[in-house]
Amino acid sequence: MSETTTHPIVYLNGQLIPRSDASVSIDDPGFLHGASTFTTMRAHNGVIFGFEHHLARLGDTVAQLGLTVGATTRELYDNTYAVLDANGLSEARVRITLTPGTATRGSTTLITADALPEYPAEWYTDGIKVIITPMRQLTEDVIFGLKTGCYLPRLLARQQAAAAGCTDALWFNTEEQLAESCFSNIFLVTESGLLLTPPIHTPVLPGILRETVMQLAATLEIDVIDDRPLTLQDLLGAKEVFLTSSCMGIRPVVQVEQHTIADGQVGPITNRIAASYAQTLDHVCSERPTIPE
Repeated sequence: MSETTTHPIVYLNGQLIPRSDASVSIDDPGFLHGASTFTTMRAHNGVIFGFEHHLARLGDTVAQLGLTVGATTRELYDNTYAVLDANGLSEARVRITLTPGTATRGSTTLITADALPEYPAEWYTDGIKVIITPMRQLTEDVIFGLKTGCYLPRLLARQQAAAAGCTDALWFNTEEQLAESCFSNIFLVTESGLLLTPPIHTPVLPGILRETVMQLAATLEIDVIDDRPLTLQDLLGAKEVFLTSSCMGIRPVVQVEQHTIADGQVGPITNRIAASYAQTLDHVCSERPTIPE
């Protein structure tokens, strides 16, 4: 059962305050133009999985977008755990949002934590169905491959999926290369047991769980290819397909539009990797790490 917080607390620009009291300037470019970056993280046993990697990616995005933000890594680390503890959460979805703010108020730093949603068990035991959105990712567009406040296309694609009775939507780029889903990276398993995932330059988000899965695959002696473009034929010819995201974990895909993946069952390699990830999650989140000053 999910934990709940009656009076949720957030961190906003140096203060822990009730969520109901939190507000940002109507002149904040993050609000007006989506000029912001964020990261969403999974807390397990009160410990954030891959926290240092999330913070590093956040810093990289700030630099790539040229955003002016005032928060330091130490401040983000300390205050994220302060929010988690203030809400009494051990299993949570935690988000850091950074914007340039305004000239008078300075940059905006917002940290929130909510109980981890109870995702449907059948997603993981039976797999999910997805569509292919007709929208396409642009290689040169900065909103693809980065976590920014410009997520409207993703939301629209997910609405398309829901209208078709599916859980998610897959994206291709303008060169018809497989990219990712609305909020997840994608992996394919070939007939010979190779694990394929689209290269970063497709573009796709450098997901934290994406990297973890590739590391786990190496430990399990599963060969991974992440440097060649993938096509619709690769997708439809796959023996197994699964999606990865920090909070939703590893979700098997058993149907793409009207096409059934293999026999329509969750595959053995997907199950092996999911089991290995569950063990890793327990191990890594057994105690809170320290980070360098």
